[in-house]
Amino acid sequence: MRIAILTTTCLLLAGCAAREEPQTKPIVAVKVARVETTDVKVSVQAPATIHPREQANIAARITAPIGALRVRKGDSVTAGQVLALLENRDVVAQRAEAAAAVRDARASLEKTSAGTLPTDIERARGQLASAEAALNQAQKIYERRQQLFKEGAIAGRDLLLSQTDYSKAKTDQEVAKKSLELLERQSREQDIRMAQSRLEQAQARLASMDAQVAYTEIRSPFAGTVTEQFMYPGDMAKPDGPIFTVMDLEVVVARAQVPEAQAAGVRQGQPCVFAPVDSPGAGFSGQVSVVNRAVDLARRTIEVWCQIPNPKSLRAGAFGNLAIRTGVELNSLSVPLAAVQFVEGAAKGTVLVVDAKRIAHTREVETGQTFEGRVQIKRGLTAGELVVVEGGYGTPDGAEVRWEEPKS
Repeated sequence: MRIAILTTTCLLLAGCAAREEPQTKPIVAVKVARVETTDVKVSVQAPATIHPREQANIAARITAPIGALRVRKGDSVTAGQVLALLENRDVVAQRAEAAAAVRDARASLEKTSAGTLPTDIERARGQLASAEAALNQAQKIYERRQQLFKEGAIAGRDLLLSQTDYSKAKTDQEVAKKSLELLERQSREQDIRMAQSRLEQAQARLASMDAQVAYTEIRSPFAGTVTEQFMYPGDMAKPDGPIFTVMDLEVVVARAQVPEAQAAGVRQGQPCVFAPVDSPGAGFSGQVSVVNRAVDLARRTIEVWCQIPNPKSLRAGAFGNLAIRTGVELNSLSVPLAAVQFVEGAAKGTVLVVDAKRIAHTREVETGQTFEGRVQIKRGLTAGELVVVEGGYGTPDGAEVRWEEPKS
């Protein structure tokens, strides 16, 4: 009994001692920064993919085996450079035949232009000579009978008959002369036209064969890089199958799908920055070159292109984020990005604000633009307040904090 009383007494004394010990709260070491007033660059952000400024899948214009390749995948090429050669012995032979036809047609035209008269013209010449002889004879008879009529040697009827014969002979001579002139003119012009037509046909055939020969040389349409190679020597090149893909990557285009609700302020010529996911911290500047006038009905987005000079760093197909600067909001509040614990999918979050007694308090804020490692605060803070930027995760509301060098 005595032992139990002593034990109880000891327990009561221990409890009293425990209640009398003061409770100490932990002090959390953090880093802090002040809420600053800055000019915020307003931007629209959207995921984007890099595309070349120009791209061509280069195929043959004719069907022929590939004789030789002059470039390989990864090579840089210039505009007009020969990329591949096709077998061309058959088209070269056809071109030689077409060139011979041109020479023959040209000789025929020269002969016709200088040339001999057909039989019909010779016959017309003979008819004109006969008509002129008959006219000459009829004129002499008529003149002779005029003299005899004046002398009273013949009757007037004989003079009238000779005058009629003379008029008829004159008419026959004029008809024969005009017939010869018309025949000569029509025959020469028609023969020349026919010869000229044959020459033009032969020249067109030669030009067609020149094109066929040229098609056996596969050339690059612009300067760029060979990014794909689909065929090799011996393969049958066809118009429906590309041999190479050539891309111009000196200037690239970041194509982004901007949400319809955010695209109202996007304009051509605005500055934009592409940040690739495979190069954290890197940014490539350019200008908006295209703002689509139509909305993608499935995604409710508007396609925007940003044209970027490329120092051979960005590859076609690279994925990243495109920020398009649409304006500036003056005298806005901002804090370091690390100070805000964001609510997923919303433009709001919480920050730890430190009061004059170095006590941290949780406060809800409404956020805006993110820029250069900082975030715009639209509601919830005032300029000059201290916010925790490091060490605040898990720190309860009302905790005491300490830091070494607060930012002023």
